[in-house]
Amino acid sequence: MHFDEDKLKQYYENPPEDISLDDVDMARIPRHVSIIMDGNGRWAKARGLDRSEGHVAGVSSLREAVTTSVRLGVDVFSVYAFSTENWKRPQHEVDLLMHLFATTLLKELPLFFQENVRLRFFGDIEALPEETRKVFEEGLEKTAGNTGMTFALAVNYGARAELVRASRLIASEVAAGTLSLDDVDEDAISSRLYTAGLPDPDLVIRTSGEMRLSNYLLWQIAYSEFYVTSVLWPDFSRWDYLRAVKSWQGRHRRYGGVEAAS
Repeated sequence: MHFDEDKLKQYYENPPEDISLDDVDMARIPRHVSIIMDGNGRWAKARGLDRSEGHVAGVSSLREAVTTSVRLGVDVFSVYAFSTENWKRPQHEVDLLMHLFATTLLKELPLFFQENVRLRFFGDIEALPEETRKVFEEGLEKTAGNTGMTFALAVNYGARAELVRASRLIASEVAAGTLSLDDVDEDAISSRLYTAGLPDPDLVIRTSGEMRLSNYLLWQIAYSEFYVTSVLWPDFSRWDYLRAVKSWQGRHRRYGGVEAAS
């Protein structure tokens, strides 16, 4: 994707000592960056605040990460916002998150138009509360004509549930005679996932130092590179994003065979 060099330099002014824009090769930016946002609760607890305050603080980090992705020229930026397992959290926290999703999306629509961002969702949004679902559907409709970066929110998403859903779709098509059993291959499965039509993540970032996938994009990240930082999500900045990209550019991606540069 094209990036605006002047905006990029201005965006990355006054760098910290350990990282700057000069440390990154702008000709080798990952096409799809995905972030597992983690640490909102711990961030709030460390400050003697309610967990909800951590979620609210995390919105600013998400806004900055979207802008950073656009500035760097990333094609697809996705984040894990709410898993199928998160329904087990206290009801007041779930209610807050659903309200926060709706109000934040409405508030950020002008940014999506300013940056020419197209919205997409991973997960079963039909099962969300009506207020949240309607706002999500409005966002999809209003940004459908945007031609820049795709920003995907994984909400009510679980990778195992996604694979079950794809399997059922394939099974029903085979039973109906519209799909041959011989045609069931990796492409057939990929085309029935929520990520259909998008490239698999090149780089997956997880904040807060946790070393697990949490049932996220298990099919799609088979050959992704991982970057784990101890930074809690509300503290994650454009500089942390740049550190992750720099790390990715230093890897050698083998894909099970010979070495290939990132």
